[in-house]
Amino acid sequence: MTAISPEEMKVFAPFIASICGIQLDPGKAYLLESRLGGWMKELTCTTFSELYYKIRADGTKKLQRQLIDLISTNETYFFRDGAPFDLLRHKILPDLMDRRSRLGLGRTPIRIWSAACSTGQEVYTIAIILRELLGDLSRHDIRILGTDISDRAVAAASRGSYNKVEMGRGLPPGMERYFTPEPDGGMKIKDEIRALATFRTLNLLEPFTALGRFDIIFCRNVAIYFSDPDRKGLFDRIGQALEPEGALVIGSTESITGFCPQFVSKRYLRSVYYQVASGPA
Repeated sequence: MTAISPEEMKVFAPFIASICGIQLDPGKAYLLESRLGGWMKELTCTTFSELYYKIRADGTKKLQRQLIDLISTNETYFFRDGAPFDLLRHKILPDLMDRRSRLGLGRTPIRIWSAACSTGQEVYTIAIILRELLGDLSRHDIRILGTDISDRAVAAASRGSYNKVEMGRGLPPGMERYFTPEPDGGMKIKDEIRALATFRTLNLLEPFTALGRFDIIFCRNVAIYFSDPDRKGLFDRIGQALEPEGALVIGSTESITGFCPQFVSKRYLRSVYYQVASGPA
């Protein structure tokens, strides 16, 4: 395995932060060495300096996207951490449905964004909860958007196919009914659930006003890798993407209280979610 020198780390780490926000301190040199070693051999690069200049010289940015795929942490599983989905099922969605029912709309619009969807388990967990809670989905206009910076993760999410190990991580008993068996022993999300979601590649460091506005945004365990200015900028933009009384769900170890004063925290049972304050912060 090729080692990265301290001097190369000083160049590579800021470059990675500039293209995807992920902060790598000198102690994370091993991560670059382990994740990029095989790729370097494919590209016939003998040093990290050579790899860096090859990526920078690629006008197509194909190598930059491959770098992001390799560096991104795509750790995820169905119903991950549990509590945020209890919050969605028992508090956020019922409150949203109550507000919408008072408007006398025909098909109730519901817009949800999973801002770091990885390989799709969070999106399909949300979709399954909607199916369980609402029953007949034809009475609702549901659109769930899943975005991730990794092309590879987004492609996997769009396929909606999961192997035995992935199916065994977090999925409650009985929920297999929302999947169909595949010849290789894996399972594929049923069309009824898949139809609720769309996926696209998105870098959260860049503007995303074109996505529109959302009733609920999940942005869990991604901003922890950002610098403070990038983190604040991200949540400032998320605040602008939320509908009035919309809900933001972040990771269980994260907090934006005092960091983004436009948000107010709301507690329900063991969980906290955020809304944009209706008056001066």
